[in-house]
Amino acid sequence: MKIDNKKGPICIIFISPIGFMSERNDLIMELTLPYDQYLALHRYKYLALYHALRAAILEGTLPGGTRLPSTRRLAELYNLSRGSASQVYEMLLADGYVQGETGRGTFVSEDIFAATHQETHEQPLSPFITNEGGASEAAEYGEPAHLPLSAWGKRLAVASAPARIYEDFGGEVIDFSSKGMQMVHFPYSEWKSALAYAGGKGGTLLESAGPPQGDEGLRRAIAAHLRITRGIRAEAGQIVLFSGSMQGIVLLTQLLLDPGAPAVAEDPGFHGIRRAVEVTGGVLIPGTVDESGLVPEDWNARLLFVTPSRQFPTGAVLPLERRRALLDWAQRHHAVILEDDYDSEFRWTGRPIEPLKALDRGDRVIYIGSFSNTMFAGLRLGYAVLPQPLAGPAVAAKALYEPLAAGLLEQRALARFMNTGGYRRHLRRMTRIYGERGRAFRALLASQLGGLFEPLPGDAGLHVYARWLGRAEAFEAFRAAALRRGAGFRDAGLYRVAPGAPAACFYFSHLDLPSIKEGMRRLKQAWDDVQNAT
Repeated sequence: MKIDNKKGPICIIFISPIGFMSERNDLIMELTLPYDQYLALHRYKYLALYHALRAAILEGTLPGGTRLPSTRRLAELYNLSRGSASQVYEMLLADGYVQGETGRGTFVSEDIFAATHQETHEQPLSPFITNEGGASEAAEYGEPAHLPLSAWGKRLAVASAPARIYEDFGGEVIDFSSKGMQMVHFPYSEWKSALAYAGGKGGTLLESAGPPQGDEGLRRAIAAHLRITRGIRAEAGQIVLFSGSMQGIVLLTQLLLDPGAPAVAEDPGFHGIRRAVEVTGGVLIPGTVDESGLVPEDWNARLLFVTPSRQFPTGAVLPLERRRALLDWAQRHHAVILEDDYDSEFRWTGRPIEPLKALDRGDRVIYIGSFSNTMFAGLRLGYAVLPQPLAGPAVAAKALYEPLAAGLLEQRALARFMNTGGYRRHLRRMTRIYGERGRAFRALLASQLGGLFEPLPGDAGLHVYARWLGRAEAFEAFRAAALRRGAGFRDAGLYRVAPGAPAACFYFSHLDLPSIKEGMRRLKQAWDDVQNAT
């Protein structure tokens, strides 16, 4: 037990018989109360302790069911008489904040906790609760200070709201929104073996750290993979690892874009790129997208974001002549192109056209990739292949955020997984499964809802983009009816800068064939409901 009774909150540590904090039956190991703050407000110690405990209960610091110290221990810790400690508990008991159980002790009341912690988003009470005299204690402490944000912080506060990546419709809804891979198909035993290898014998490798750019073994494995599958000539020194591709996009945007400077991004396009530009202070130039992807123009900008292998969200593949036009634009304007290749690993027919990075002879393209789609969503691991002049500044920027590599065990395990062929086998297996699901979904969409949606052609990826063929009001009515029938999908308007015709994104990778069929049946019923209502 340790007591620190200096200025500031008291920190009390209780060691339970089994050595950890339980949900209910054992004494809490660690309790911090703003006791000194209440002692300055109240004349008597027992009142100060009562209000400190009461505030902790109301704020949720002491959850319902928490076992509190005995009166003897409470008296010893706060230099009170045992009678005063008993009085504190009696006051809390009378007010309903605690309950006593004979032979077991005193516990925070489950009822009071449930009643005060509904999803009401109320402000914390301590230390500005009302004391026993009815006066607000805020007067004693002053109003909360205004905390000025930097220009960057203000831009972040007013930027377009972040999208909910995984929408939770709840219940038995068959959700065609993005949910990540079904782990039933993931080679988990191989991955566990790779993790054990990465830790070293007896976990000795866990003692070491990695540089900010990430594990060199994984960077070499990525370079080898890209040379074969993408035709990209890359060395480990050009690759920087990030905690997901979005971290890389934001950091590189900050590195390349001055406040007030223009940057081009596809419209419709990935909402994360739009936010990265806004928060950095750049001026977004929406780039026109048609059935063949981004339409090249002579933009007055020095930074371009593009998804050429599979345009997000439409799935269009950028033709070779447009790719060359973009590279020519970058050369003339001394610009940088950030190429986001987010899910074209899963291609079930044909062959991909070379990435911009493979065609780049002027060293002006940054290639962004991610393992979150190809492995599993919880593996937040992305990477960038950088032009040689940018490698040093990018590593310095990454080191500012993360001086040492994060998730080094997973990085080393992934290197092992790739080097032993497990990653290639996994991709082949999932490409076959996703291909079957993608073709089944397109066939069902045509047969069940062919008069409502026009899907754009595609032979890769994990979702289908489909234009709505009816009126905008009918689209909203259909989405609402679909949820009532237990089926959800993503409104593609999320990805637009300028208003446009309604469209939907249907993700299918997380759904087996029976679920896809049932989901389409529910969508058909939902449209029948809309028609019957009119």
